[in-house]
Amino acid sequence: MHIKPIKTDADYRTTLKEVETLMTAKPNTPEGDKLDVLVTLIEAYEREHFPLDLPDPVEAIKFEMEQKGLTIKDLEPLIGKSNRVYEVLNRKRSLTLKMIQKLHQELGIPAESLIKQPTQTHIT
Repeated sequence: MHIKPIKTDADYRTTLKEVETLMTAKPNTPEGDKLDVLVTLIEAYEREHFPLDLPDPVEAIKFEMEQKGLTIKDLEPLIGKSNRVYEVLNRKRSLTLKMIQKLHQELGIPAESLIKQPTQTHIT
């Protein structure tokens, strides 16, 4: 198994092609191990060269609502009564730590998104 660091865009593209050939590799085989290592290298390269800008908290919540078909009523156990949910979604109220924890645990929204400063602040 010959593996080297990904240092250039050409290395990155070559490694992606190699991963494609290993996608059917079984776990705990030499090919499966090589796939695991290459994917780890690709992820590290992508984190450094293609950082993702996380959505702000409200956009993250709205995205999850859309993806999971959730309603305001579904968010009440996580945020509070419907008026509180509307205040959060309309950027009139910030999330509390307890809300952040529940949204992260129940909906799987990354905590990094939930604690990010909102892009538009209308809180007075």
